[in-house]
Amino acid sequence: MSETATTYAARAHARAQEGSVVETQPTVPSSSLSDPPAGVEARDVLWEETIGAGGYAARMLPAGSRLRIVDLEGDTCVALMLHRADRPIERLCIPDTVKLQWQAYPGPGYLLLSDMGRVLASMIEDTAGRHDTFCGTSLPGEIEPRYGSDAHGGALRSGRERLLLALAKHGLGERDLPPPVNLFKGVRIEPDGAITFLPDTSRPGAHVLLRAELDVLVSVAAVPHRLDPRPEYRAGKVRLTAWRGRPADGDDPARNATPEARRAFENTAEELALGLSSLASRGGAR
Repeated sequence: MSETATTYAARAHARAQEGSVVETQPTVPSSSLSDPPAGVEARDVLWEETIGAGGYAARMLPAGSRLRIVDLEGDTCVALMLHRADRPIERLCIPDTVKLQWQAYPGPGYLLLSDMGRVLASMIEDTAGRHDTFCGTSLPGEIEPRYGSDAHGGALRSGRERLLLALAKHGLGERDLPPPVNLFKGVRIEPDGAITFLPDTSRPGAHVLLRAELDVLVSVAAVPHRLDPRPEYRAGKVRLTAWRGRPADGDDPARNATPEARRAFENTAEELALGLSSLASRGGAR
């Protein structure tokens, strides 16, 4: 007889797993993290989680908090989406992000802008060197032809499906999900308009550090880039660590990089001054 054949046996088996640690799981409470980032007190950690291929996660973070996203194995692709926490109709807008900065290739100092001209987050560190604002994430109909029906029916689903699951936990749905930005895998637009996939642009331990400029809902999914030609579903493990911090001040380099950046931060500061940012006063992440 199976050790879970009865309700009592199943309960005993489940309870026996208490304290088990696996490679992909959240740390709860996050303040119990044994290796916080340098200079960060464990009590200030708001979120610590590792996800693997096909994994997804979402968390609300207060304005000023930092989120470090680490490519643990040097071969991942992270679809990243941002929504304003208190008004999710305002969300990351890739066309406006690219247009306002006259730059489609993210790097240190790059701003992730909403569709209302405000800064949701700033990329204050980047050791990966290549990301993608052009292609969006994979769609359901693209998975089975590439990876087989088992992948489509199991854990290895499309980026859009995974992000929708993350958003559903916060009451959001399909109409709330525009194209995300892809981290750790890049593309290059050729002079003739062709898109060249750049597969080998990250390395083990490469990271992106984001600073939330408003209260945000962060959603991520570790899924293959939709132009990745490999037949295997490949997206290495990703570590997510967030901690308390302060928003950009008046002398911040990202804020003062260009006239357009200053205007976007002015729009953002007006919202903060109106007292509409409240996650920090409620204790941080949820």
